[in-house]
Amino acid sequence: MLQAQVLVLNLNYEPLNVCRARRALVLLECGKAEVVEHAAALIRSATRVFRVPSVIRLLYLIKRPRLFRRKLSRREVFLRDGYACQYCGVQNRELTLDHVIPRHMGGPHDWENLVSACVPCNHRKAGLTPQQARMRLRRSPSAPRATPYQLIYQYLRAQEDWRKFVPGWERELALS
Repeated sequence: MLQAQVLVLNLNYEPLNVCRARRALVLLECGKAEVVEHAAALIRSATRVFRVPSVIRLLYLIKRPRLFRRKLSRREVFLRDGYACQYCGVQNRELTLDHVIPRHMGGPHDWENLVSACVPCNHRKAGLTPQQARMRLRRSPSAPRATPYQLIYQYLRAQEDWRKFVPGWERELALS
């Protein structure tokens, strides 16, 4: 039960993070947080019994930037593209990154120029543009929507009691 997931809210009830029950109990015992909702489970120590928290709220405000941007990385590009080749549509974990307009032709290294490609398609395209290689993109690359709650959305299918604290969860569950 110490490995159970706990939603951490800011002082203003804005979702901040997800932590383990052990960390949540430490925050509660140190007086840095309060329990908003409990899970059904109990944790027993030699002298005490603790109800496992499901949602806690910090007793101080954490300032976070309003402008949230997703970091450009291989994993994020693969996630955006659904782990599918953007040329042939094959879904697998053996993907490479492909610059739509190759770097040697002045193509930038950004969200709008990077796509997932399987190894055969990447070799076939080589250092050419899709038009020169006579290949068509299934979907134009673009920067993914970025929200500060991106981390939390992945838990919402299993943690129904968290949904009331996460704005826009209905839309996110419909998209996934």
